[in-house]
Order: sequence, then C-alpha cells, then structure tokens
Amino acid sequence: MSVRTIVKIDEEKCTGCGLCVPACAEGALQIIDGKARLVSEIYCDGLGACLGTCPFDAITIETREADAFDEEAVELYLEEQEKDTRVVETPAPVHQGCPGSLLRTMERSAEDSGKYSGPVQSRLGHWPVQLKLVPPSAPYLTDADILVCADCVPFALAGFHERYLSDRVVLVGCPKLDDNSYYRNKLEDVFREAHPRSITVLRMEVPCCSGLAHVAVEAAAASEAGCDVEVHTIGIGGDIIDRRTVRGDVRAR
Repeated sequence: MSVRTIVKIDEEKCTGCGLCVPACAEGALQIIDGKARLVSEIYCDGLGACLGTCPFDAITIETREADAFDEEAVELYLEEQEKDTRVVETPAPVHQGCPGSLLRTMERSAEDSGKYSGPVQSRLGHWPVQLKLVPPSAPYLTDADILVCADCVPFALAGFHERYLSDRVVLVGCPKLDDNSYYRNKLEDVFREAHPRSITVLRMEVPCCSGLAHVAVEAAAASEAGCDVEVHTIGIGGDIIDRRTVRGDVRAR
C-alpha cells in the first residue's frame, strides 16, 4: 500500500451510462449493478484518462492510500478479457456497457398485438418538435405547458398522444446521444423567454435517461421559470413507474 492518486466515483452522480469504460485503457472500470465501479486498485494508474468522458462529473481523482498500480497485472487482466471476447459458443452475451443498451424482448398478449384498426387523431399541435430545432422565441412556447420528452418514450408508452400531448408543447431529445450541456443551456433559454405555465419531463427508466430530468431541473432553476418540474419515469414495459415533483427553485444535484 502507498499514498497515490486514484480514481474516485460518486455513485450518486453516476447514471451507469458506460462512457467511461472504453476510455480506460487498463480496463479498470466496468459497469456493475448499474454503476461505474473500479474493478481493482492495481488496474488504475491514477492518470485520469476517464475524467473527461463523464457527462455528470461523477469521476474525480483523489490522493489516498491504495494498492500500487501493477502494469504486469493489467497486461494479464487485459489478455484474459480478450480471451473472453473470443469465445464462440456462449449461452448468452455478457452486457458490460450502459444498462439502457441491454437487449430485451417484451412478451405481449394476443389482445395487445392487434393490427392497425383505423385512423387515430394526432394531438400534436406544432412543428418542429426536436429540442435542437425549436427556437426559444417560437410563439407556441409562450405561456405554454411544456413537455420535455425523451425520444424513446412515445414508442414505449401506449396512448402517449392522449395522455401527454393534448394541450402541451413537446420538446424531444436524447440525453444518451446528444450533448447534455447544450440541452441545459437551450432549455434555460426556452424557459426564460417562454415563462411556461408548467414543465413536465418524460424520461425512460434506464439510468442514462436521467440526464434529461437533470438538465431540465437545472434549467428551470437557472431561468427562474417560477414553476415546479414534474418528472415522470416510463418503464420499458410501457408503464408509468414513477411520478415526482421537483421545486422549480431547486437546482439538481
């Protein structure tokens, strides 16, 4: 044991997005139980190549007593990891990335899988809907009930139009694939200029989707929008599994 620099992970901030894993050439980081974790102290060189990859600032470098970095052990570990990926016959693939990318198949009853039975009235009342494309000065945003929606939600949630689109203005984005800092700044501009009556966030249950709620709450507080933020979490199976209200003057942590 010696006093040295080593990676520290804040589990409260970590969403399990997995972006840090490929950034660690030594393989010291893995997603375990939905969080980034240090596999072993001896695999971490403490140089912090993974720091800039975390969109939520969950990874820092600290100086503390830790096992010494072992370059030979890293080489052996990486060789074993490479051997594992070469196995041809395996009962099921091992998922080590973002939990939101885990392959799943949902069972549906025959009643739920009926064919298209006729036209249904769309509740969409404006265009465009992508957050990147909607200017903060869009007239339909002013004094509106704003719905900030992860782009997977309409595919998972049955009756999305009837439940959420009526009389709301929707802004769509993906916190996994896009720049969350851009979303945060764009939403702050929207909220400051629009003075919305209400703000509702629809996110999927996967950890990486928490970023959308995070930036919306931050933007609402920074813009002094003056209204609370409703955050609804949609399960992959199509259920609304959580509803919570965050005060509009409280910054996300």
